[in-house]
Amino acid sequence: MVHWDIFCHVIDNYGDIGVCWRLSRQLAAEYGIAVRLWVDDLASLQRICPYVDASLEAQHCQGVEVRHWVEPFPDLMPAKVVIEAFGCELPQRYVAAMTSSSARVQQQARNNATTTTGEGGRRVWVNLEYLSAEQWVEGCHGLISPHPCLPLAKYFFFPGFTAATGGLLRENDLLAQRDAVQHDSAEIWCRFDLSCPVPGEATVSLFCYDSAPVDNLLDAWASSGAPVRCLLPESKALAQVANWAGQSSLTPGDSVQRGCLTLQILPFLPQEDYDRLLWVCDCNFVRGEDSFVRAQWAARPLVWQIYLQQDDAHHLKLEAFLSRYCQGLAADAAAALCAFHQSWNSGGRPDWGNFWQHHAVLQAHAAAWAGQLAQFADLASNLVSFCQHHGVSKNSSS
Repeated sequence: MVHWDIFCHVIDNYGDIGVCWRLSRQLAAEYGIAVRLWVDDLASLQRICPYVDASLEAQHCQGVEVRHWVEPFPDLMPAKVVIEAFGCELPQRYVAAMTSSSARVQQQARNNATTTTGEGGRRVWVNLEYLSAEQWVEGCHGLISPHPCLPLAKYFFFPGFTAATGGLLRENDLLAQRDAVQHDSAEIWCRFDLSCPVPGEATVSLFCYDSAPVDNLLDAWASSGAPVRCLLPESKALAQVANWAGQSSLTPGDSVQRGCLTLQILPFLPQEDYDRLLWVCDCNFVRGEDSFVRAQWAARPLVWQIYLQQDDAHHLKLEAFLSRYCQGLAADAAAALCAFHQSWNSGGRPDWGNFWQHHAVLQAHAAAWAGQLAQFADLASNLVSFCQHHGVSKNSSS
């Protein structure tokens, strides 16, 4: 059995660990890979997967071995595939073990011995990068970077939106599950203890950073002239929303009515339930990377709040995505979509009316976009193929 180690340093609450958890589960479930996921913040993982016990140093959950990443790091044999998620930097003791193992393999090769005896073939070290639609990503995807001091090298693996990148996370049955729920969503609304949408009502999910101009958006919905139901899972934005509503706090189950807006607070949702929420809403406001990708697979109009970066580098990433996403979209709808995104990401006053008047066109485009992305191989399958191509056999072990 192939063994992989995936390292995740939690920075953005649920984005980094969200990607790593989905990837780990898919590798274990669909490829029979023994995945050991190292996480420095088990509490964040527990929020998106309630089956995880944040008090345990080691446990098995949903086919994945979950380990608490703490120092001093244990002395153990490195896996055949090592995933360094988002440049998190591997523990020094682990790198030393990789170096020692690599030296033994090289010595065996010099002695004309098989390089698979006891070592299971070559080791592949991958730096899983952040998602970007920028064109330069295609040229950097898969490049190797030799370590400056050690007999090691790692490869840069870029998720992306084209066949020349690593693709996007997508489980084998994801789209079939989505289609079944969207065909008959009554069970999902009941699961969330919510009533089904009424005709003419725009149902919107809202997941954003606390830097978003939430007040402006809620004001726009309240005065929109058409009913809007906003479903807000617990997040950092809840305090800002409570202040807008004139309340000291809001908790799951609370509801606020103002003008045309009905605001309903949901509990923090595990990944599977959050996916279903995206599937049944008419429009999804998402943030970062994990929810951003899942919103695209939902085949619904989306509004993305990108993670802030120094020197406003995030604006270039946003523009690159919008440029790619809007290809084939009617000019007036594309202009409204881009204007809304720019306003939402710069603290402005998003023009909901101008944006949502194109909802039928945006819905058709979102479905077409999801279908287009589904033509490319997914991230997990690309990773497996990449590692096999670079020397990790299907049956190699630690």
